[in-house]
Amino acid sequence: MPRTNSSPSHSTRVTPLALSELHLRLGFLEKEHKSLLKKIKRKRTEVKNFVEQMRSFATEIFHQASPSFQKMAELDDNIHTLFDEIFTTRKFGKQTLKNIEAVYLNLQMTGIISRKQFNTELEELFKSSATEEGFSEETAEDRHQHWQTQESVESTSVARTEESRKIRQTFLKLAEIFHPDKVKDSETQRYYTEIMKEINKAYQEGDLARLLEIERIQEVGEIIDNNNEDDLTRKCRTLEQQNKILINQYENFKRELRLAKNTPEGAMVSDSRQAAKKGIDSMAIMVETIESQLDVVYQIWDFVKDFKEQKITIKEFLAGPVSLHSLDEEIMEDILEEMLSELSR
Repeated sequence: MPRTNSSPSHSTRVTPLALSELHLRLGFLEKEHKSLLKKIKRKRTEVKNFVEQMRSFATEIFHQASPSFQKMAELDDNIHTLFDEIFTTRKFGKQTLKNIEAVYLNLQMTGIISRKQFNTELEELFKSSATEEGFSEETAEDRHQHWQTQESVESTSVARTEESRKIRQTFLKLAEIFHPDKVKDSETQRYYTEIMKEINKAYQEGDLARLLEIERIQEVGEIIDNNNEDDLTRKCRTLEQQNKILINQYENFKRELRLAKNTPEGAMVSDSRQAAKKGIDSMAIMVETIESQLDVVYQIWDFVKDFKEQKITIKEFLAGPVSLHSLDEEIMEDILEEMLSELSR
């Protein structure tokens, strides 16, 4: 008799316990789910706002500095033309010619003027020097990163396939509910059309969080029986899959923002924010810097022109413009780097 009594007593305790554990698990997953949706929404907005600031800042810089950029491009062409004329109209000894070619090539390699095809053993010399100074280390590092990437490519591919499947599954579910052709009255059709625009946009961008937000706002999620173990188990499994994808999506937004901030345009926006806190007009400083760059190119053009017209000696030319010698080397490098990026656009 004791044995027969213990069996049903044990059975009645298992089911409530299992349901209780599932309720706790479901509560935790739902809380995590809502938190992820909020975090993704904030990070999505942050990325969007930062990118818009980058575009706005770059557009304003270009607008204010456009005359300087145009003049810089004109001077760049003129300097190349001057060197062409120097090489074709003047006679030099072999070593002197190499030295003048080295000056011309150095102006290109440092970014003072734009690059042109310059077939000479000097260019090979520059390339060899650059390789010895650091490219070999970068290549080794790149190889290491390449093999690390190769090791994880299979698991990444599986994760992306699962993510794409879940996004498409959610999209089809929402499209089935909110397709305008599903309803007759015009007011509901207009309402559904607007929702479908959001659904399509989220699907095209691979934004599962946005699709799930729409599902939650429109209250079309799966209805489950909180006293049904199978329903609870299925709901927990669904949330686990979704949360895993949402975590990945949040990390992708963080990565996207980090990459945007590491671009030259992103750095300008970040610097301008810091400057604004100190009451500094970073836009005016940048325009002034560009004008300083233009002044450097003017001096180079004038110096090469004087050499072409034989107003200065070969020795003076190879020594370089005296007015530029006083420039701080680090400032000069920054100017040259900025000029190279602008002239190559």
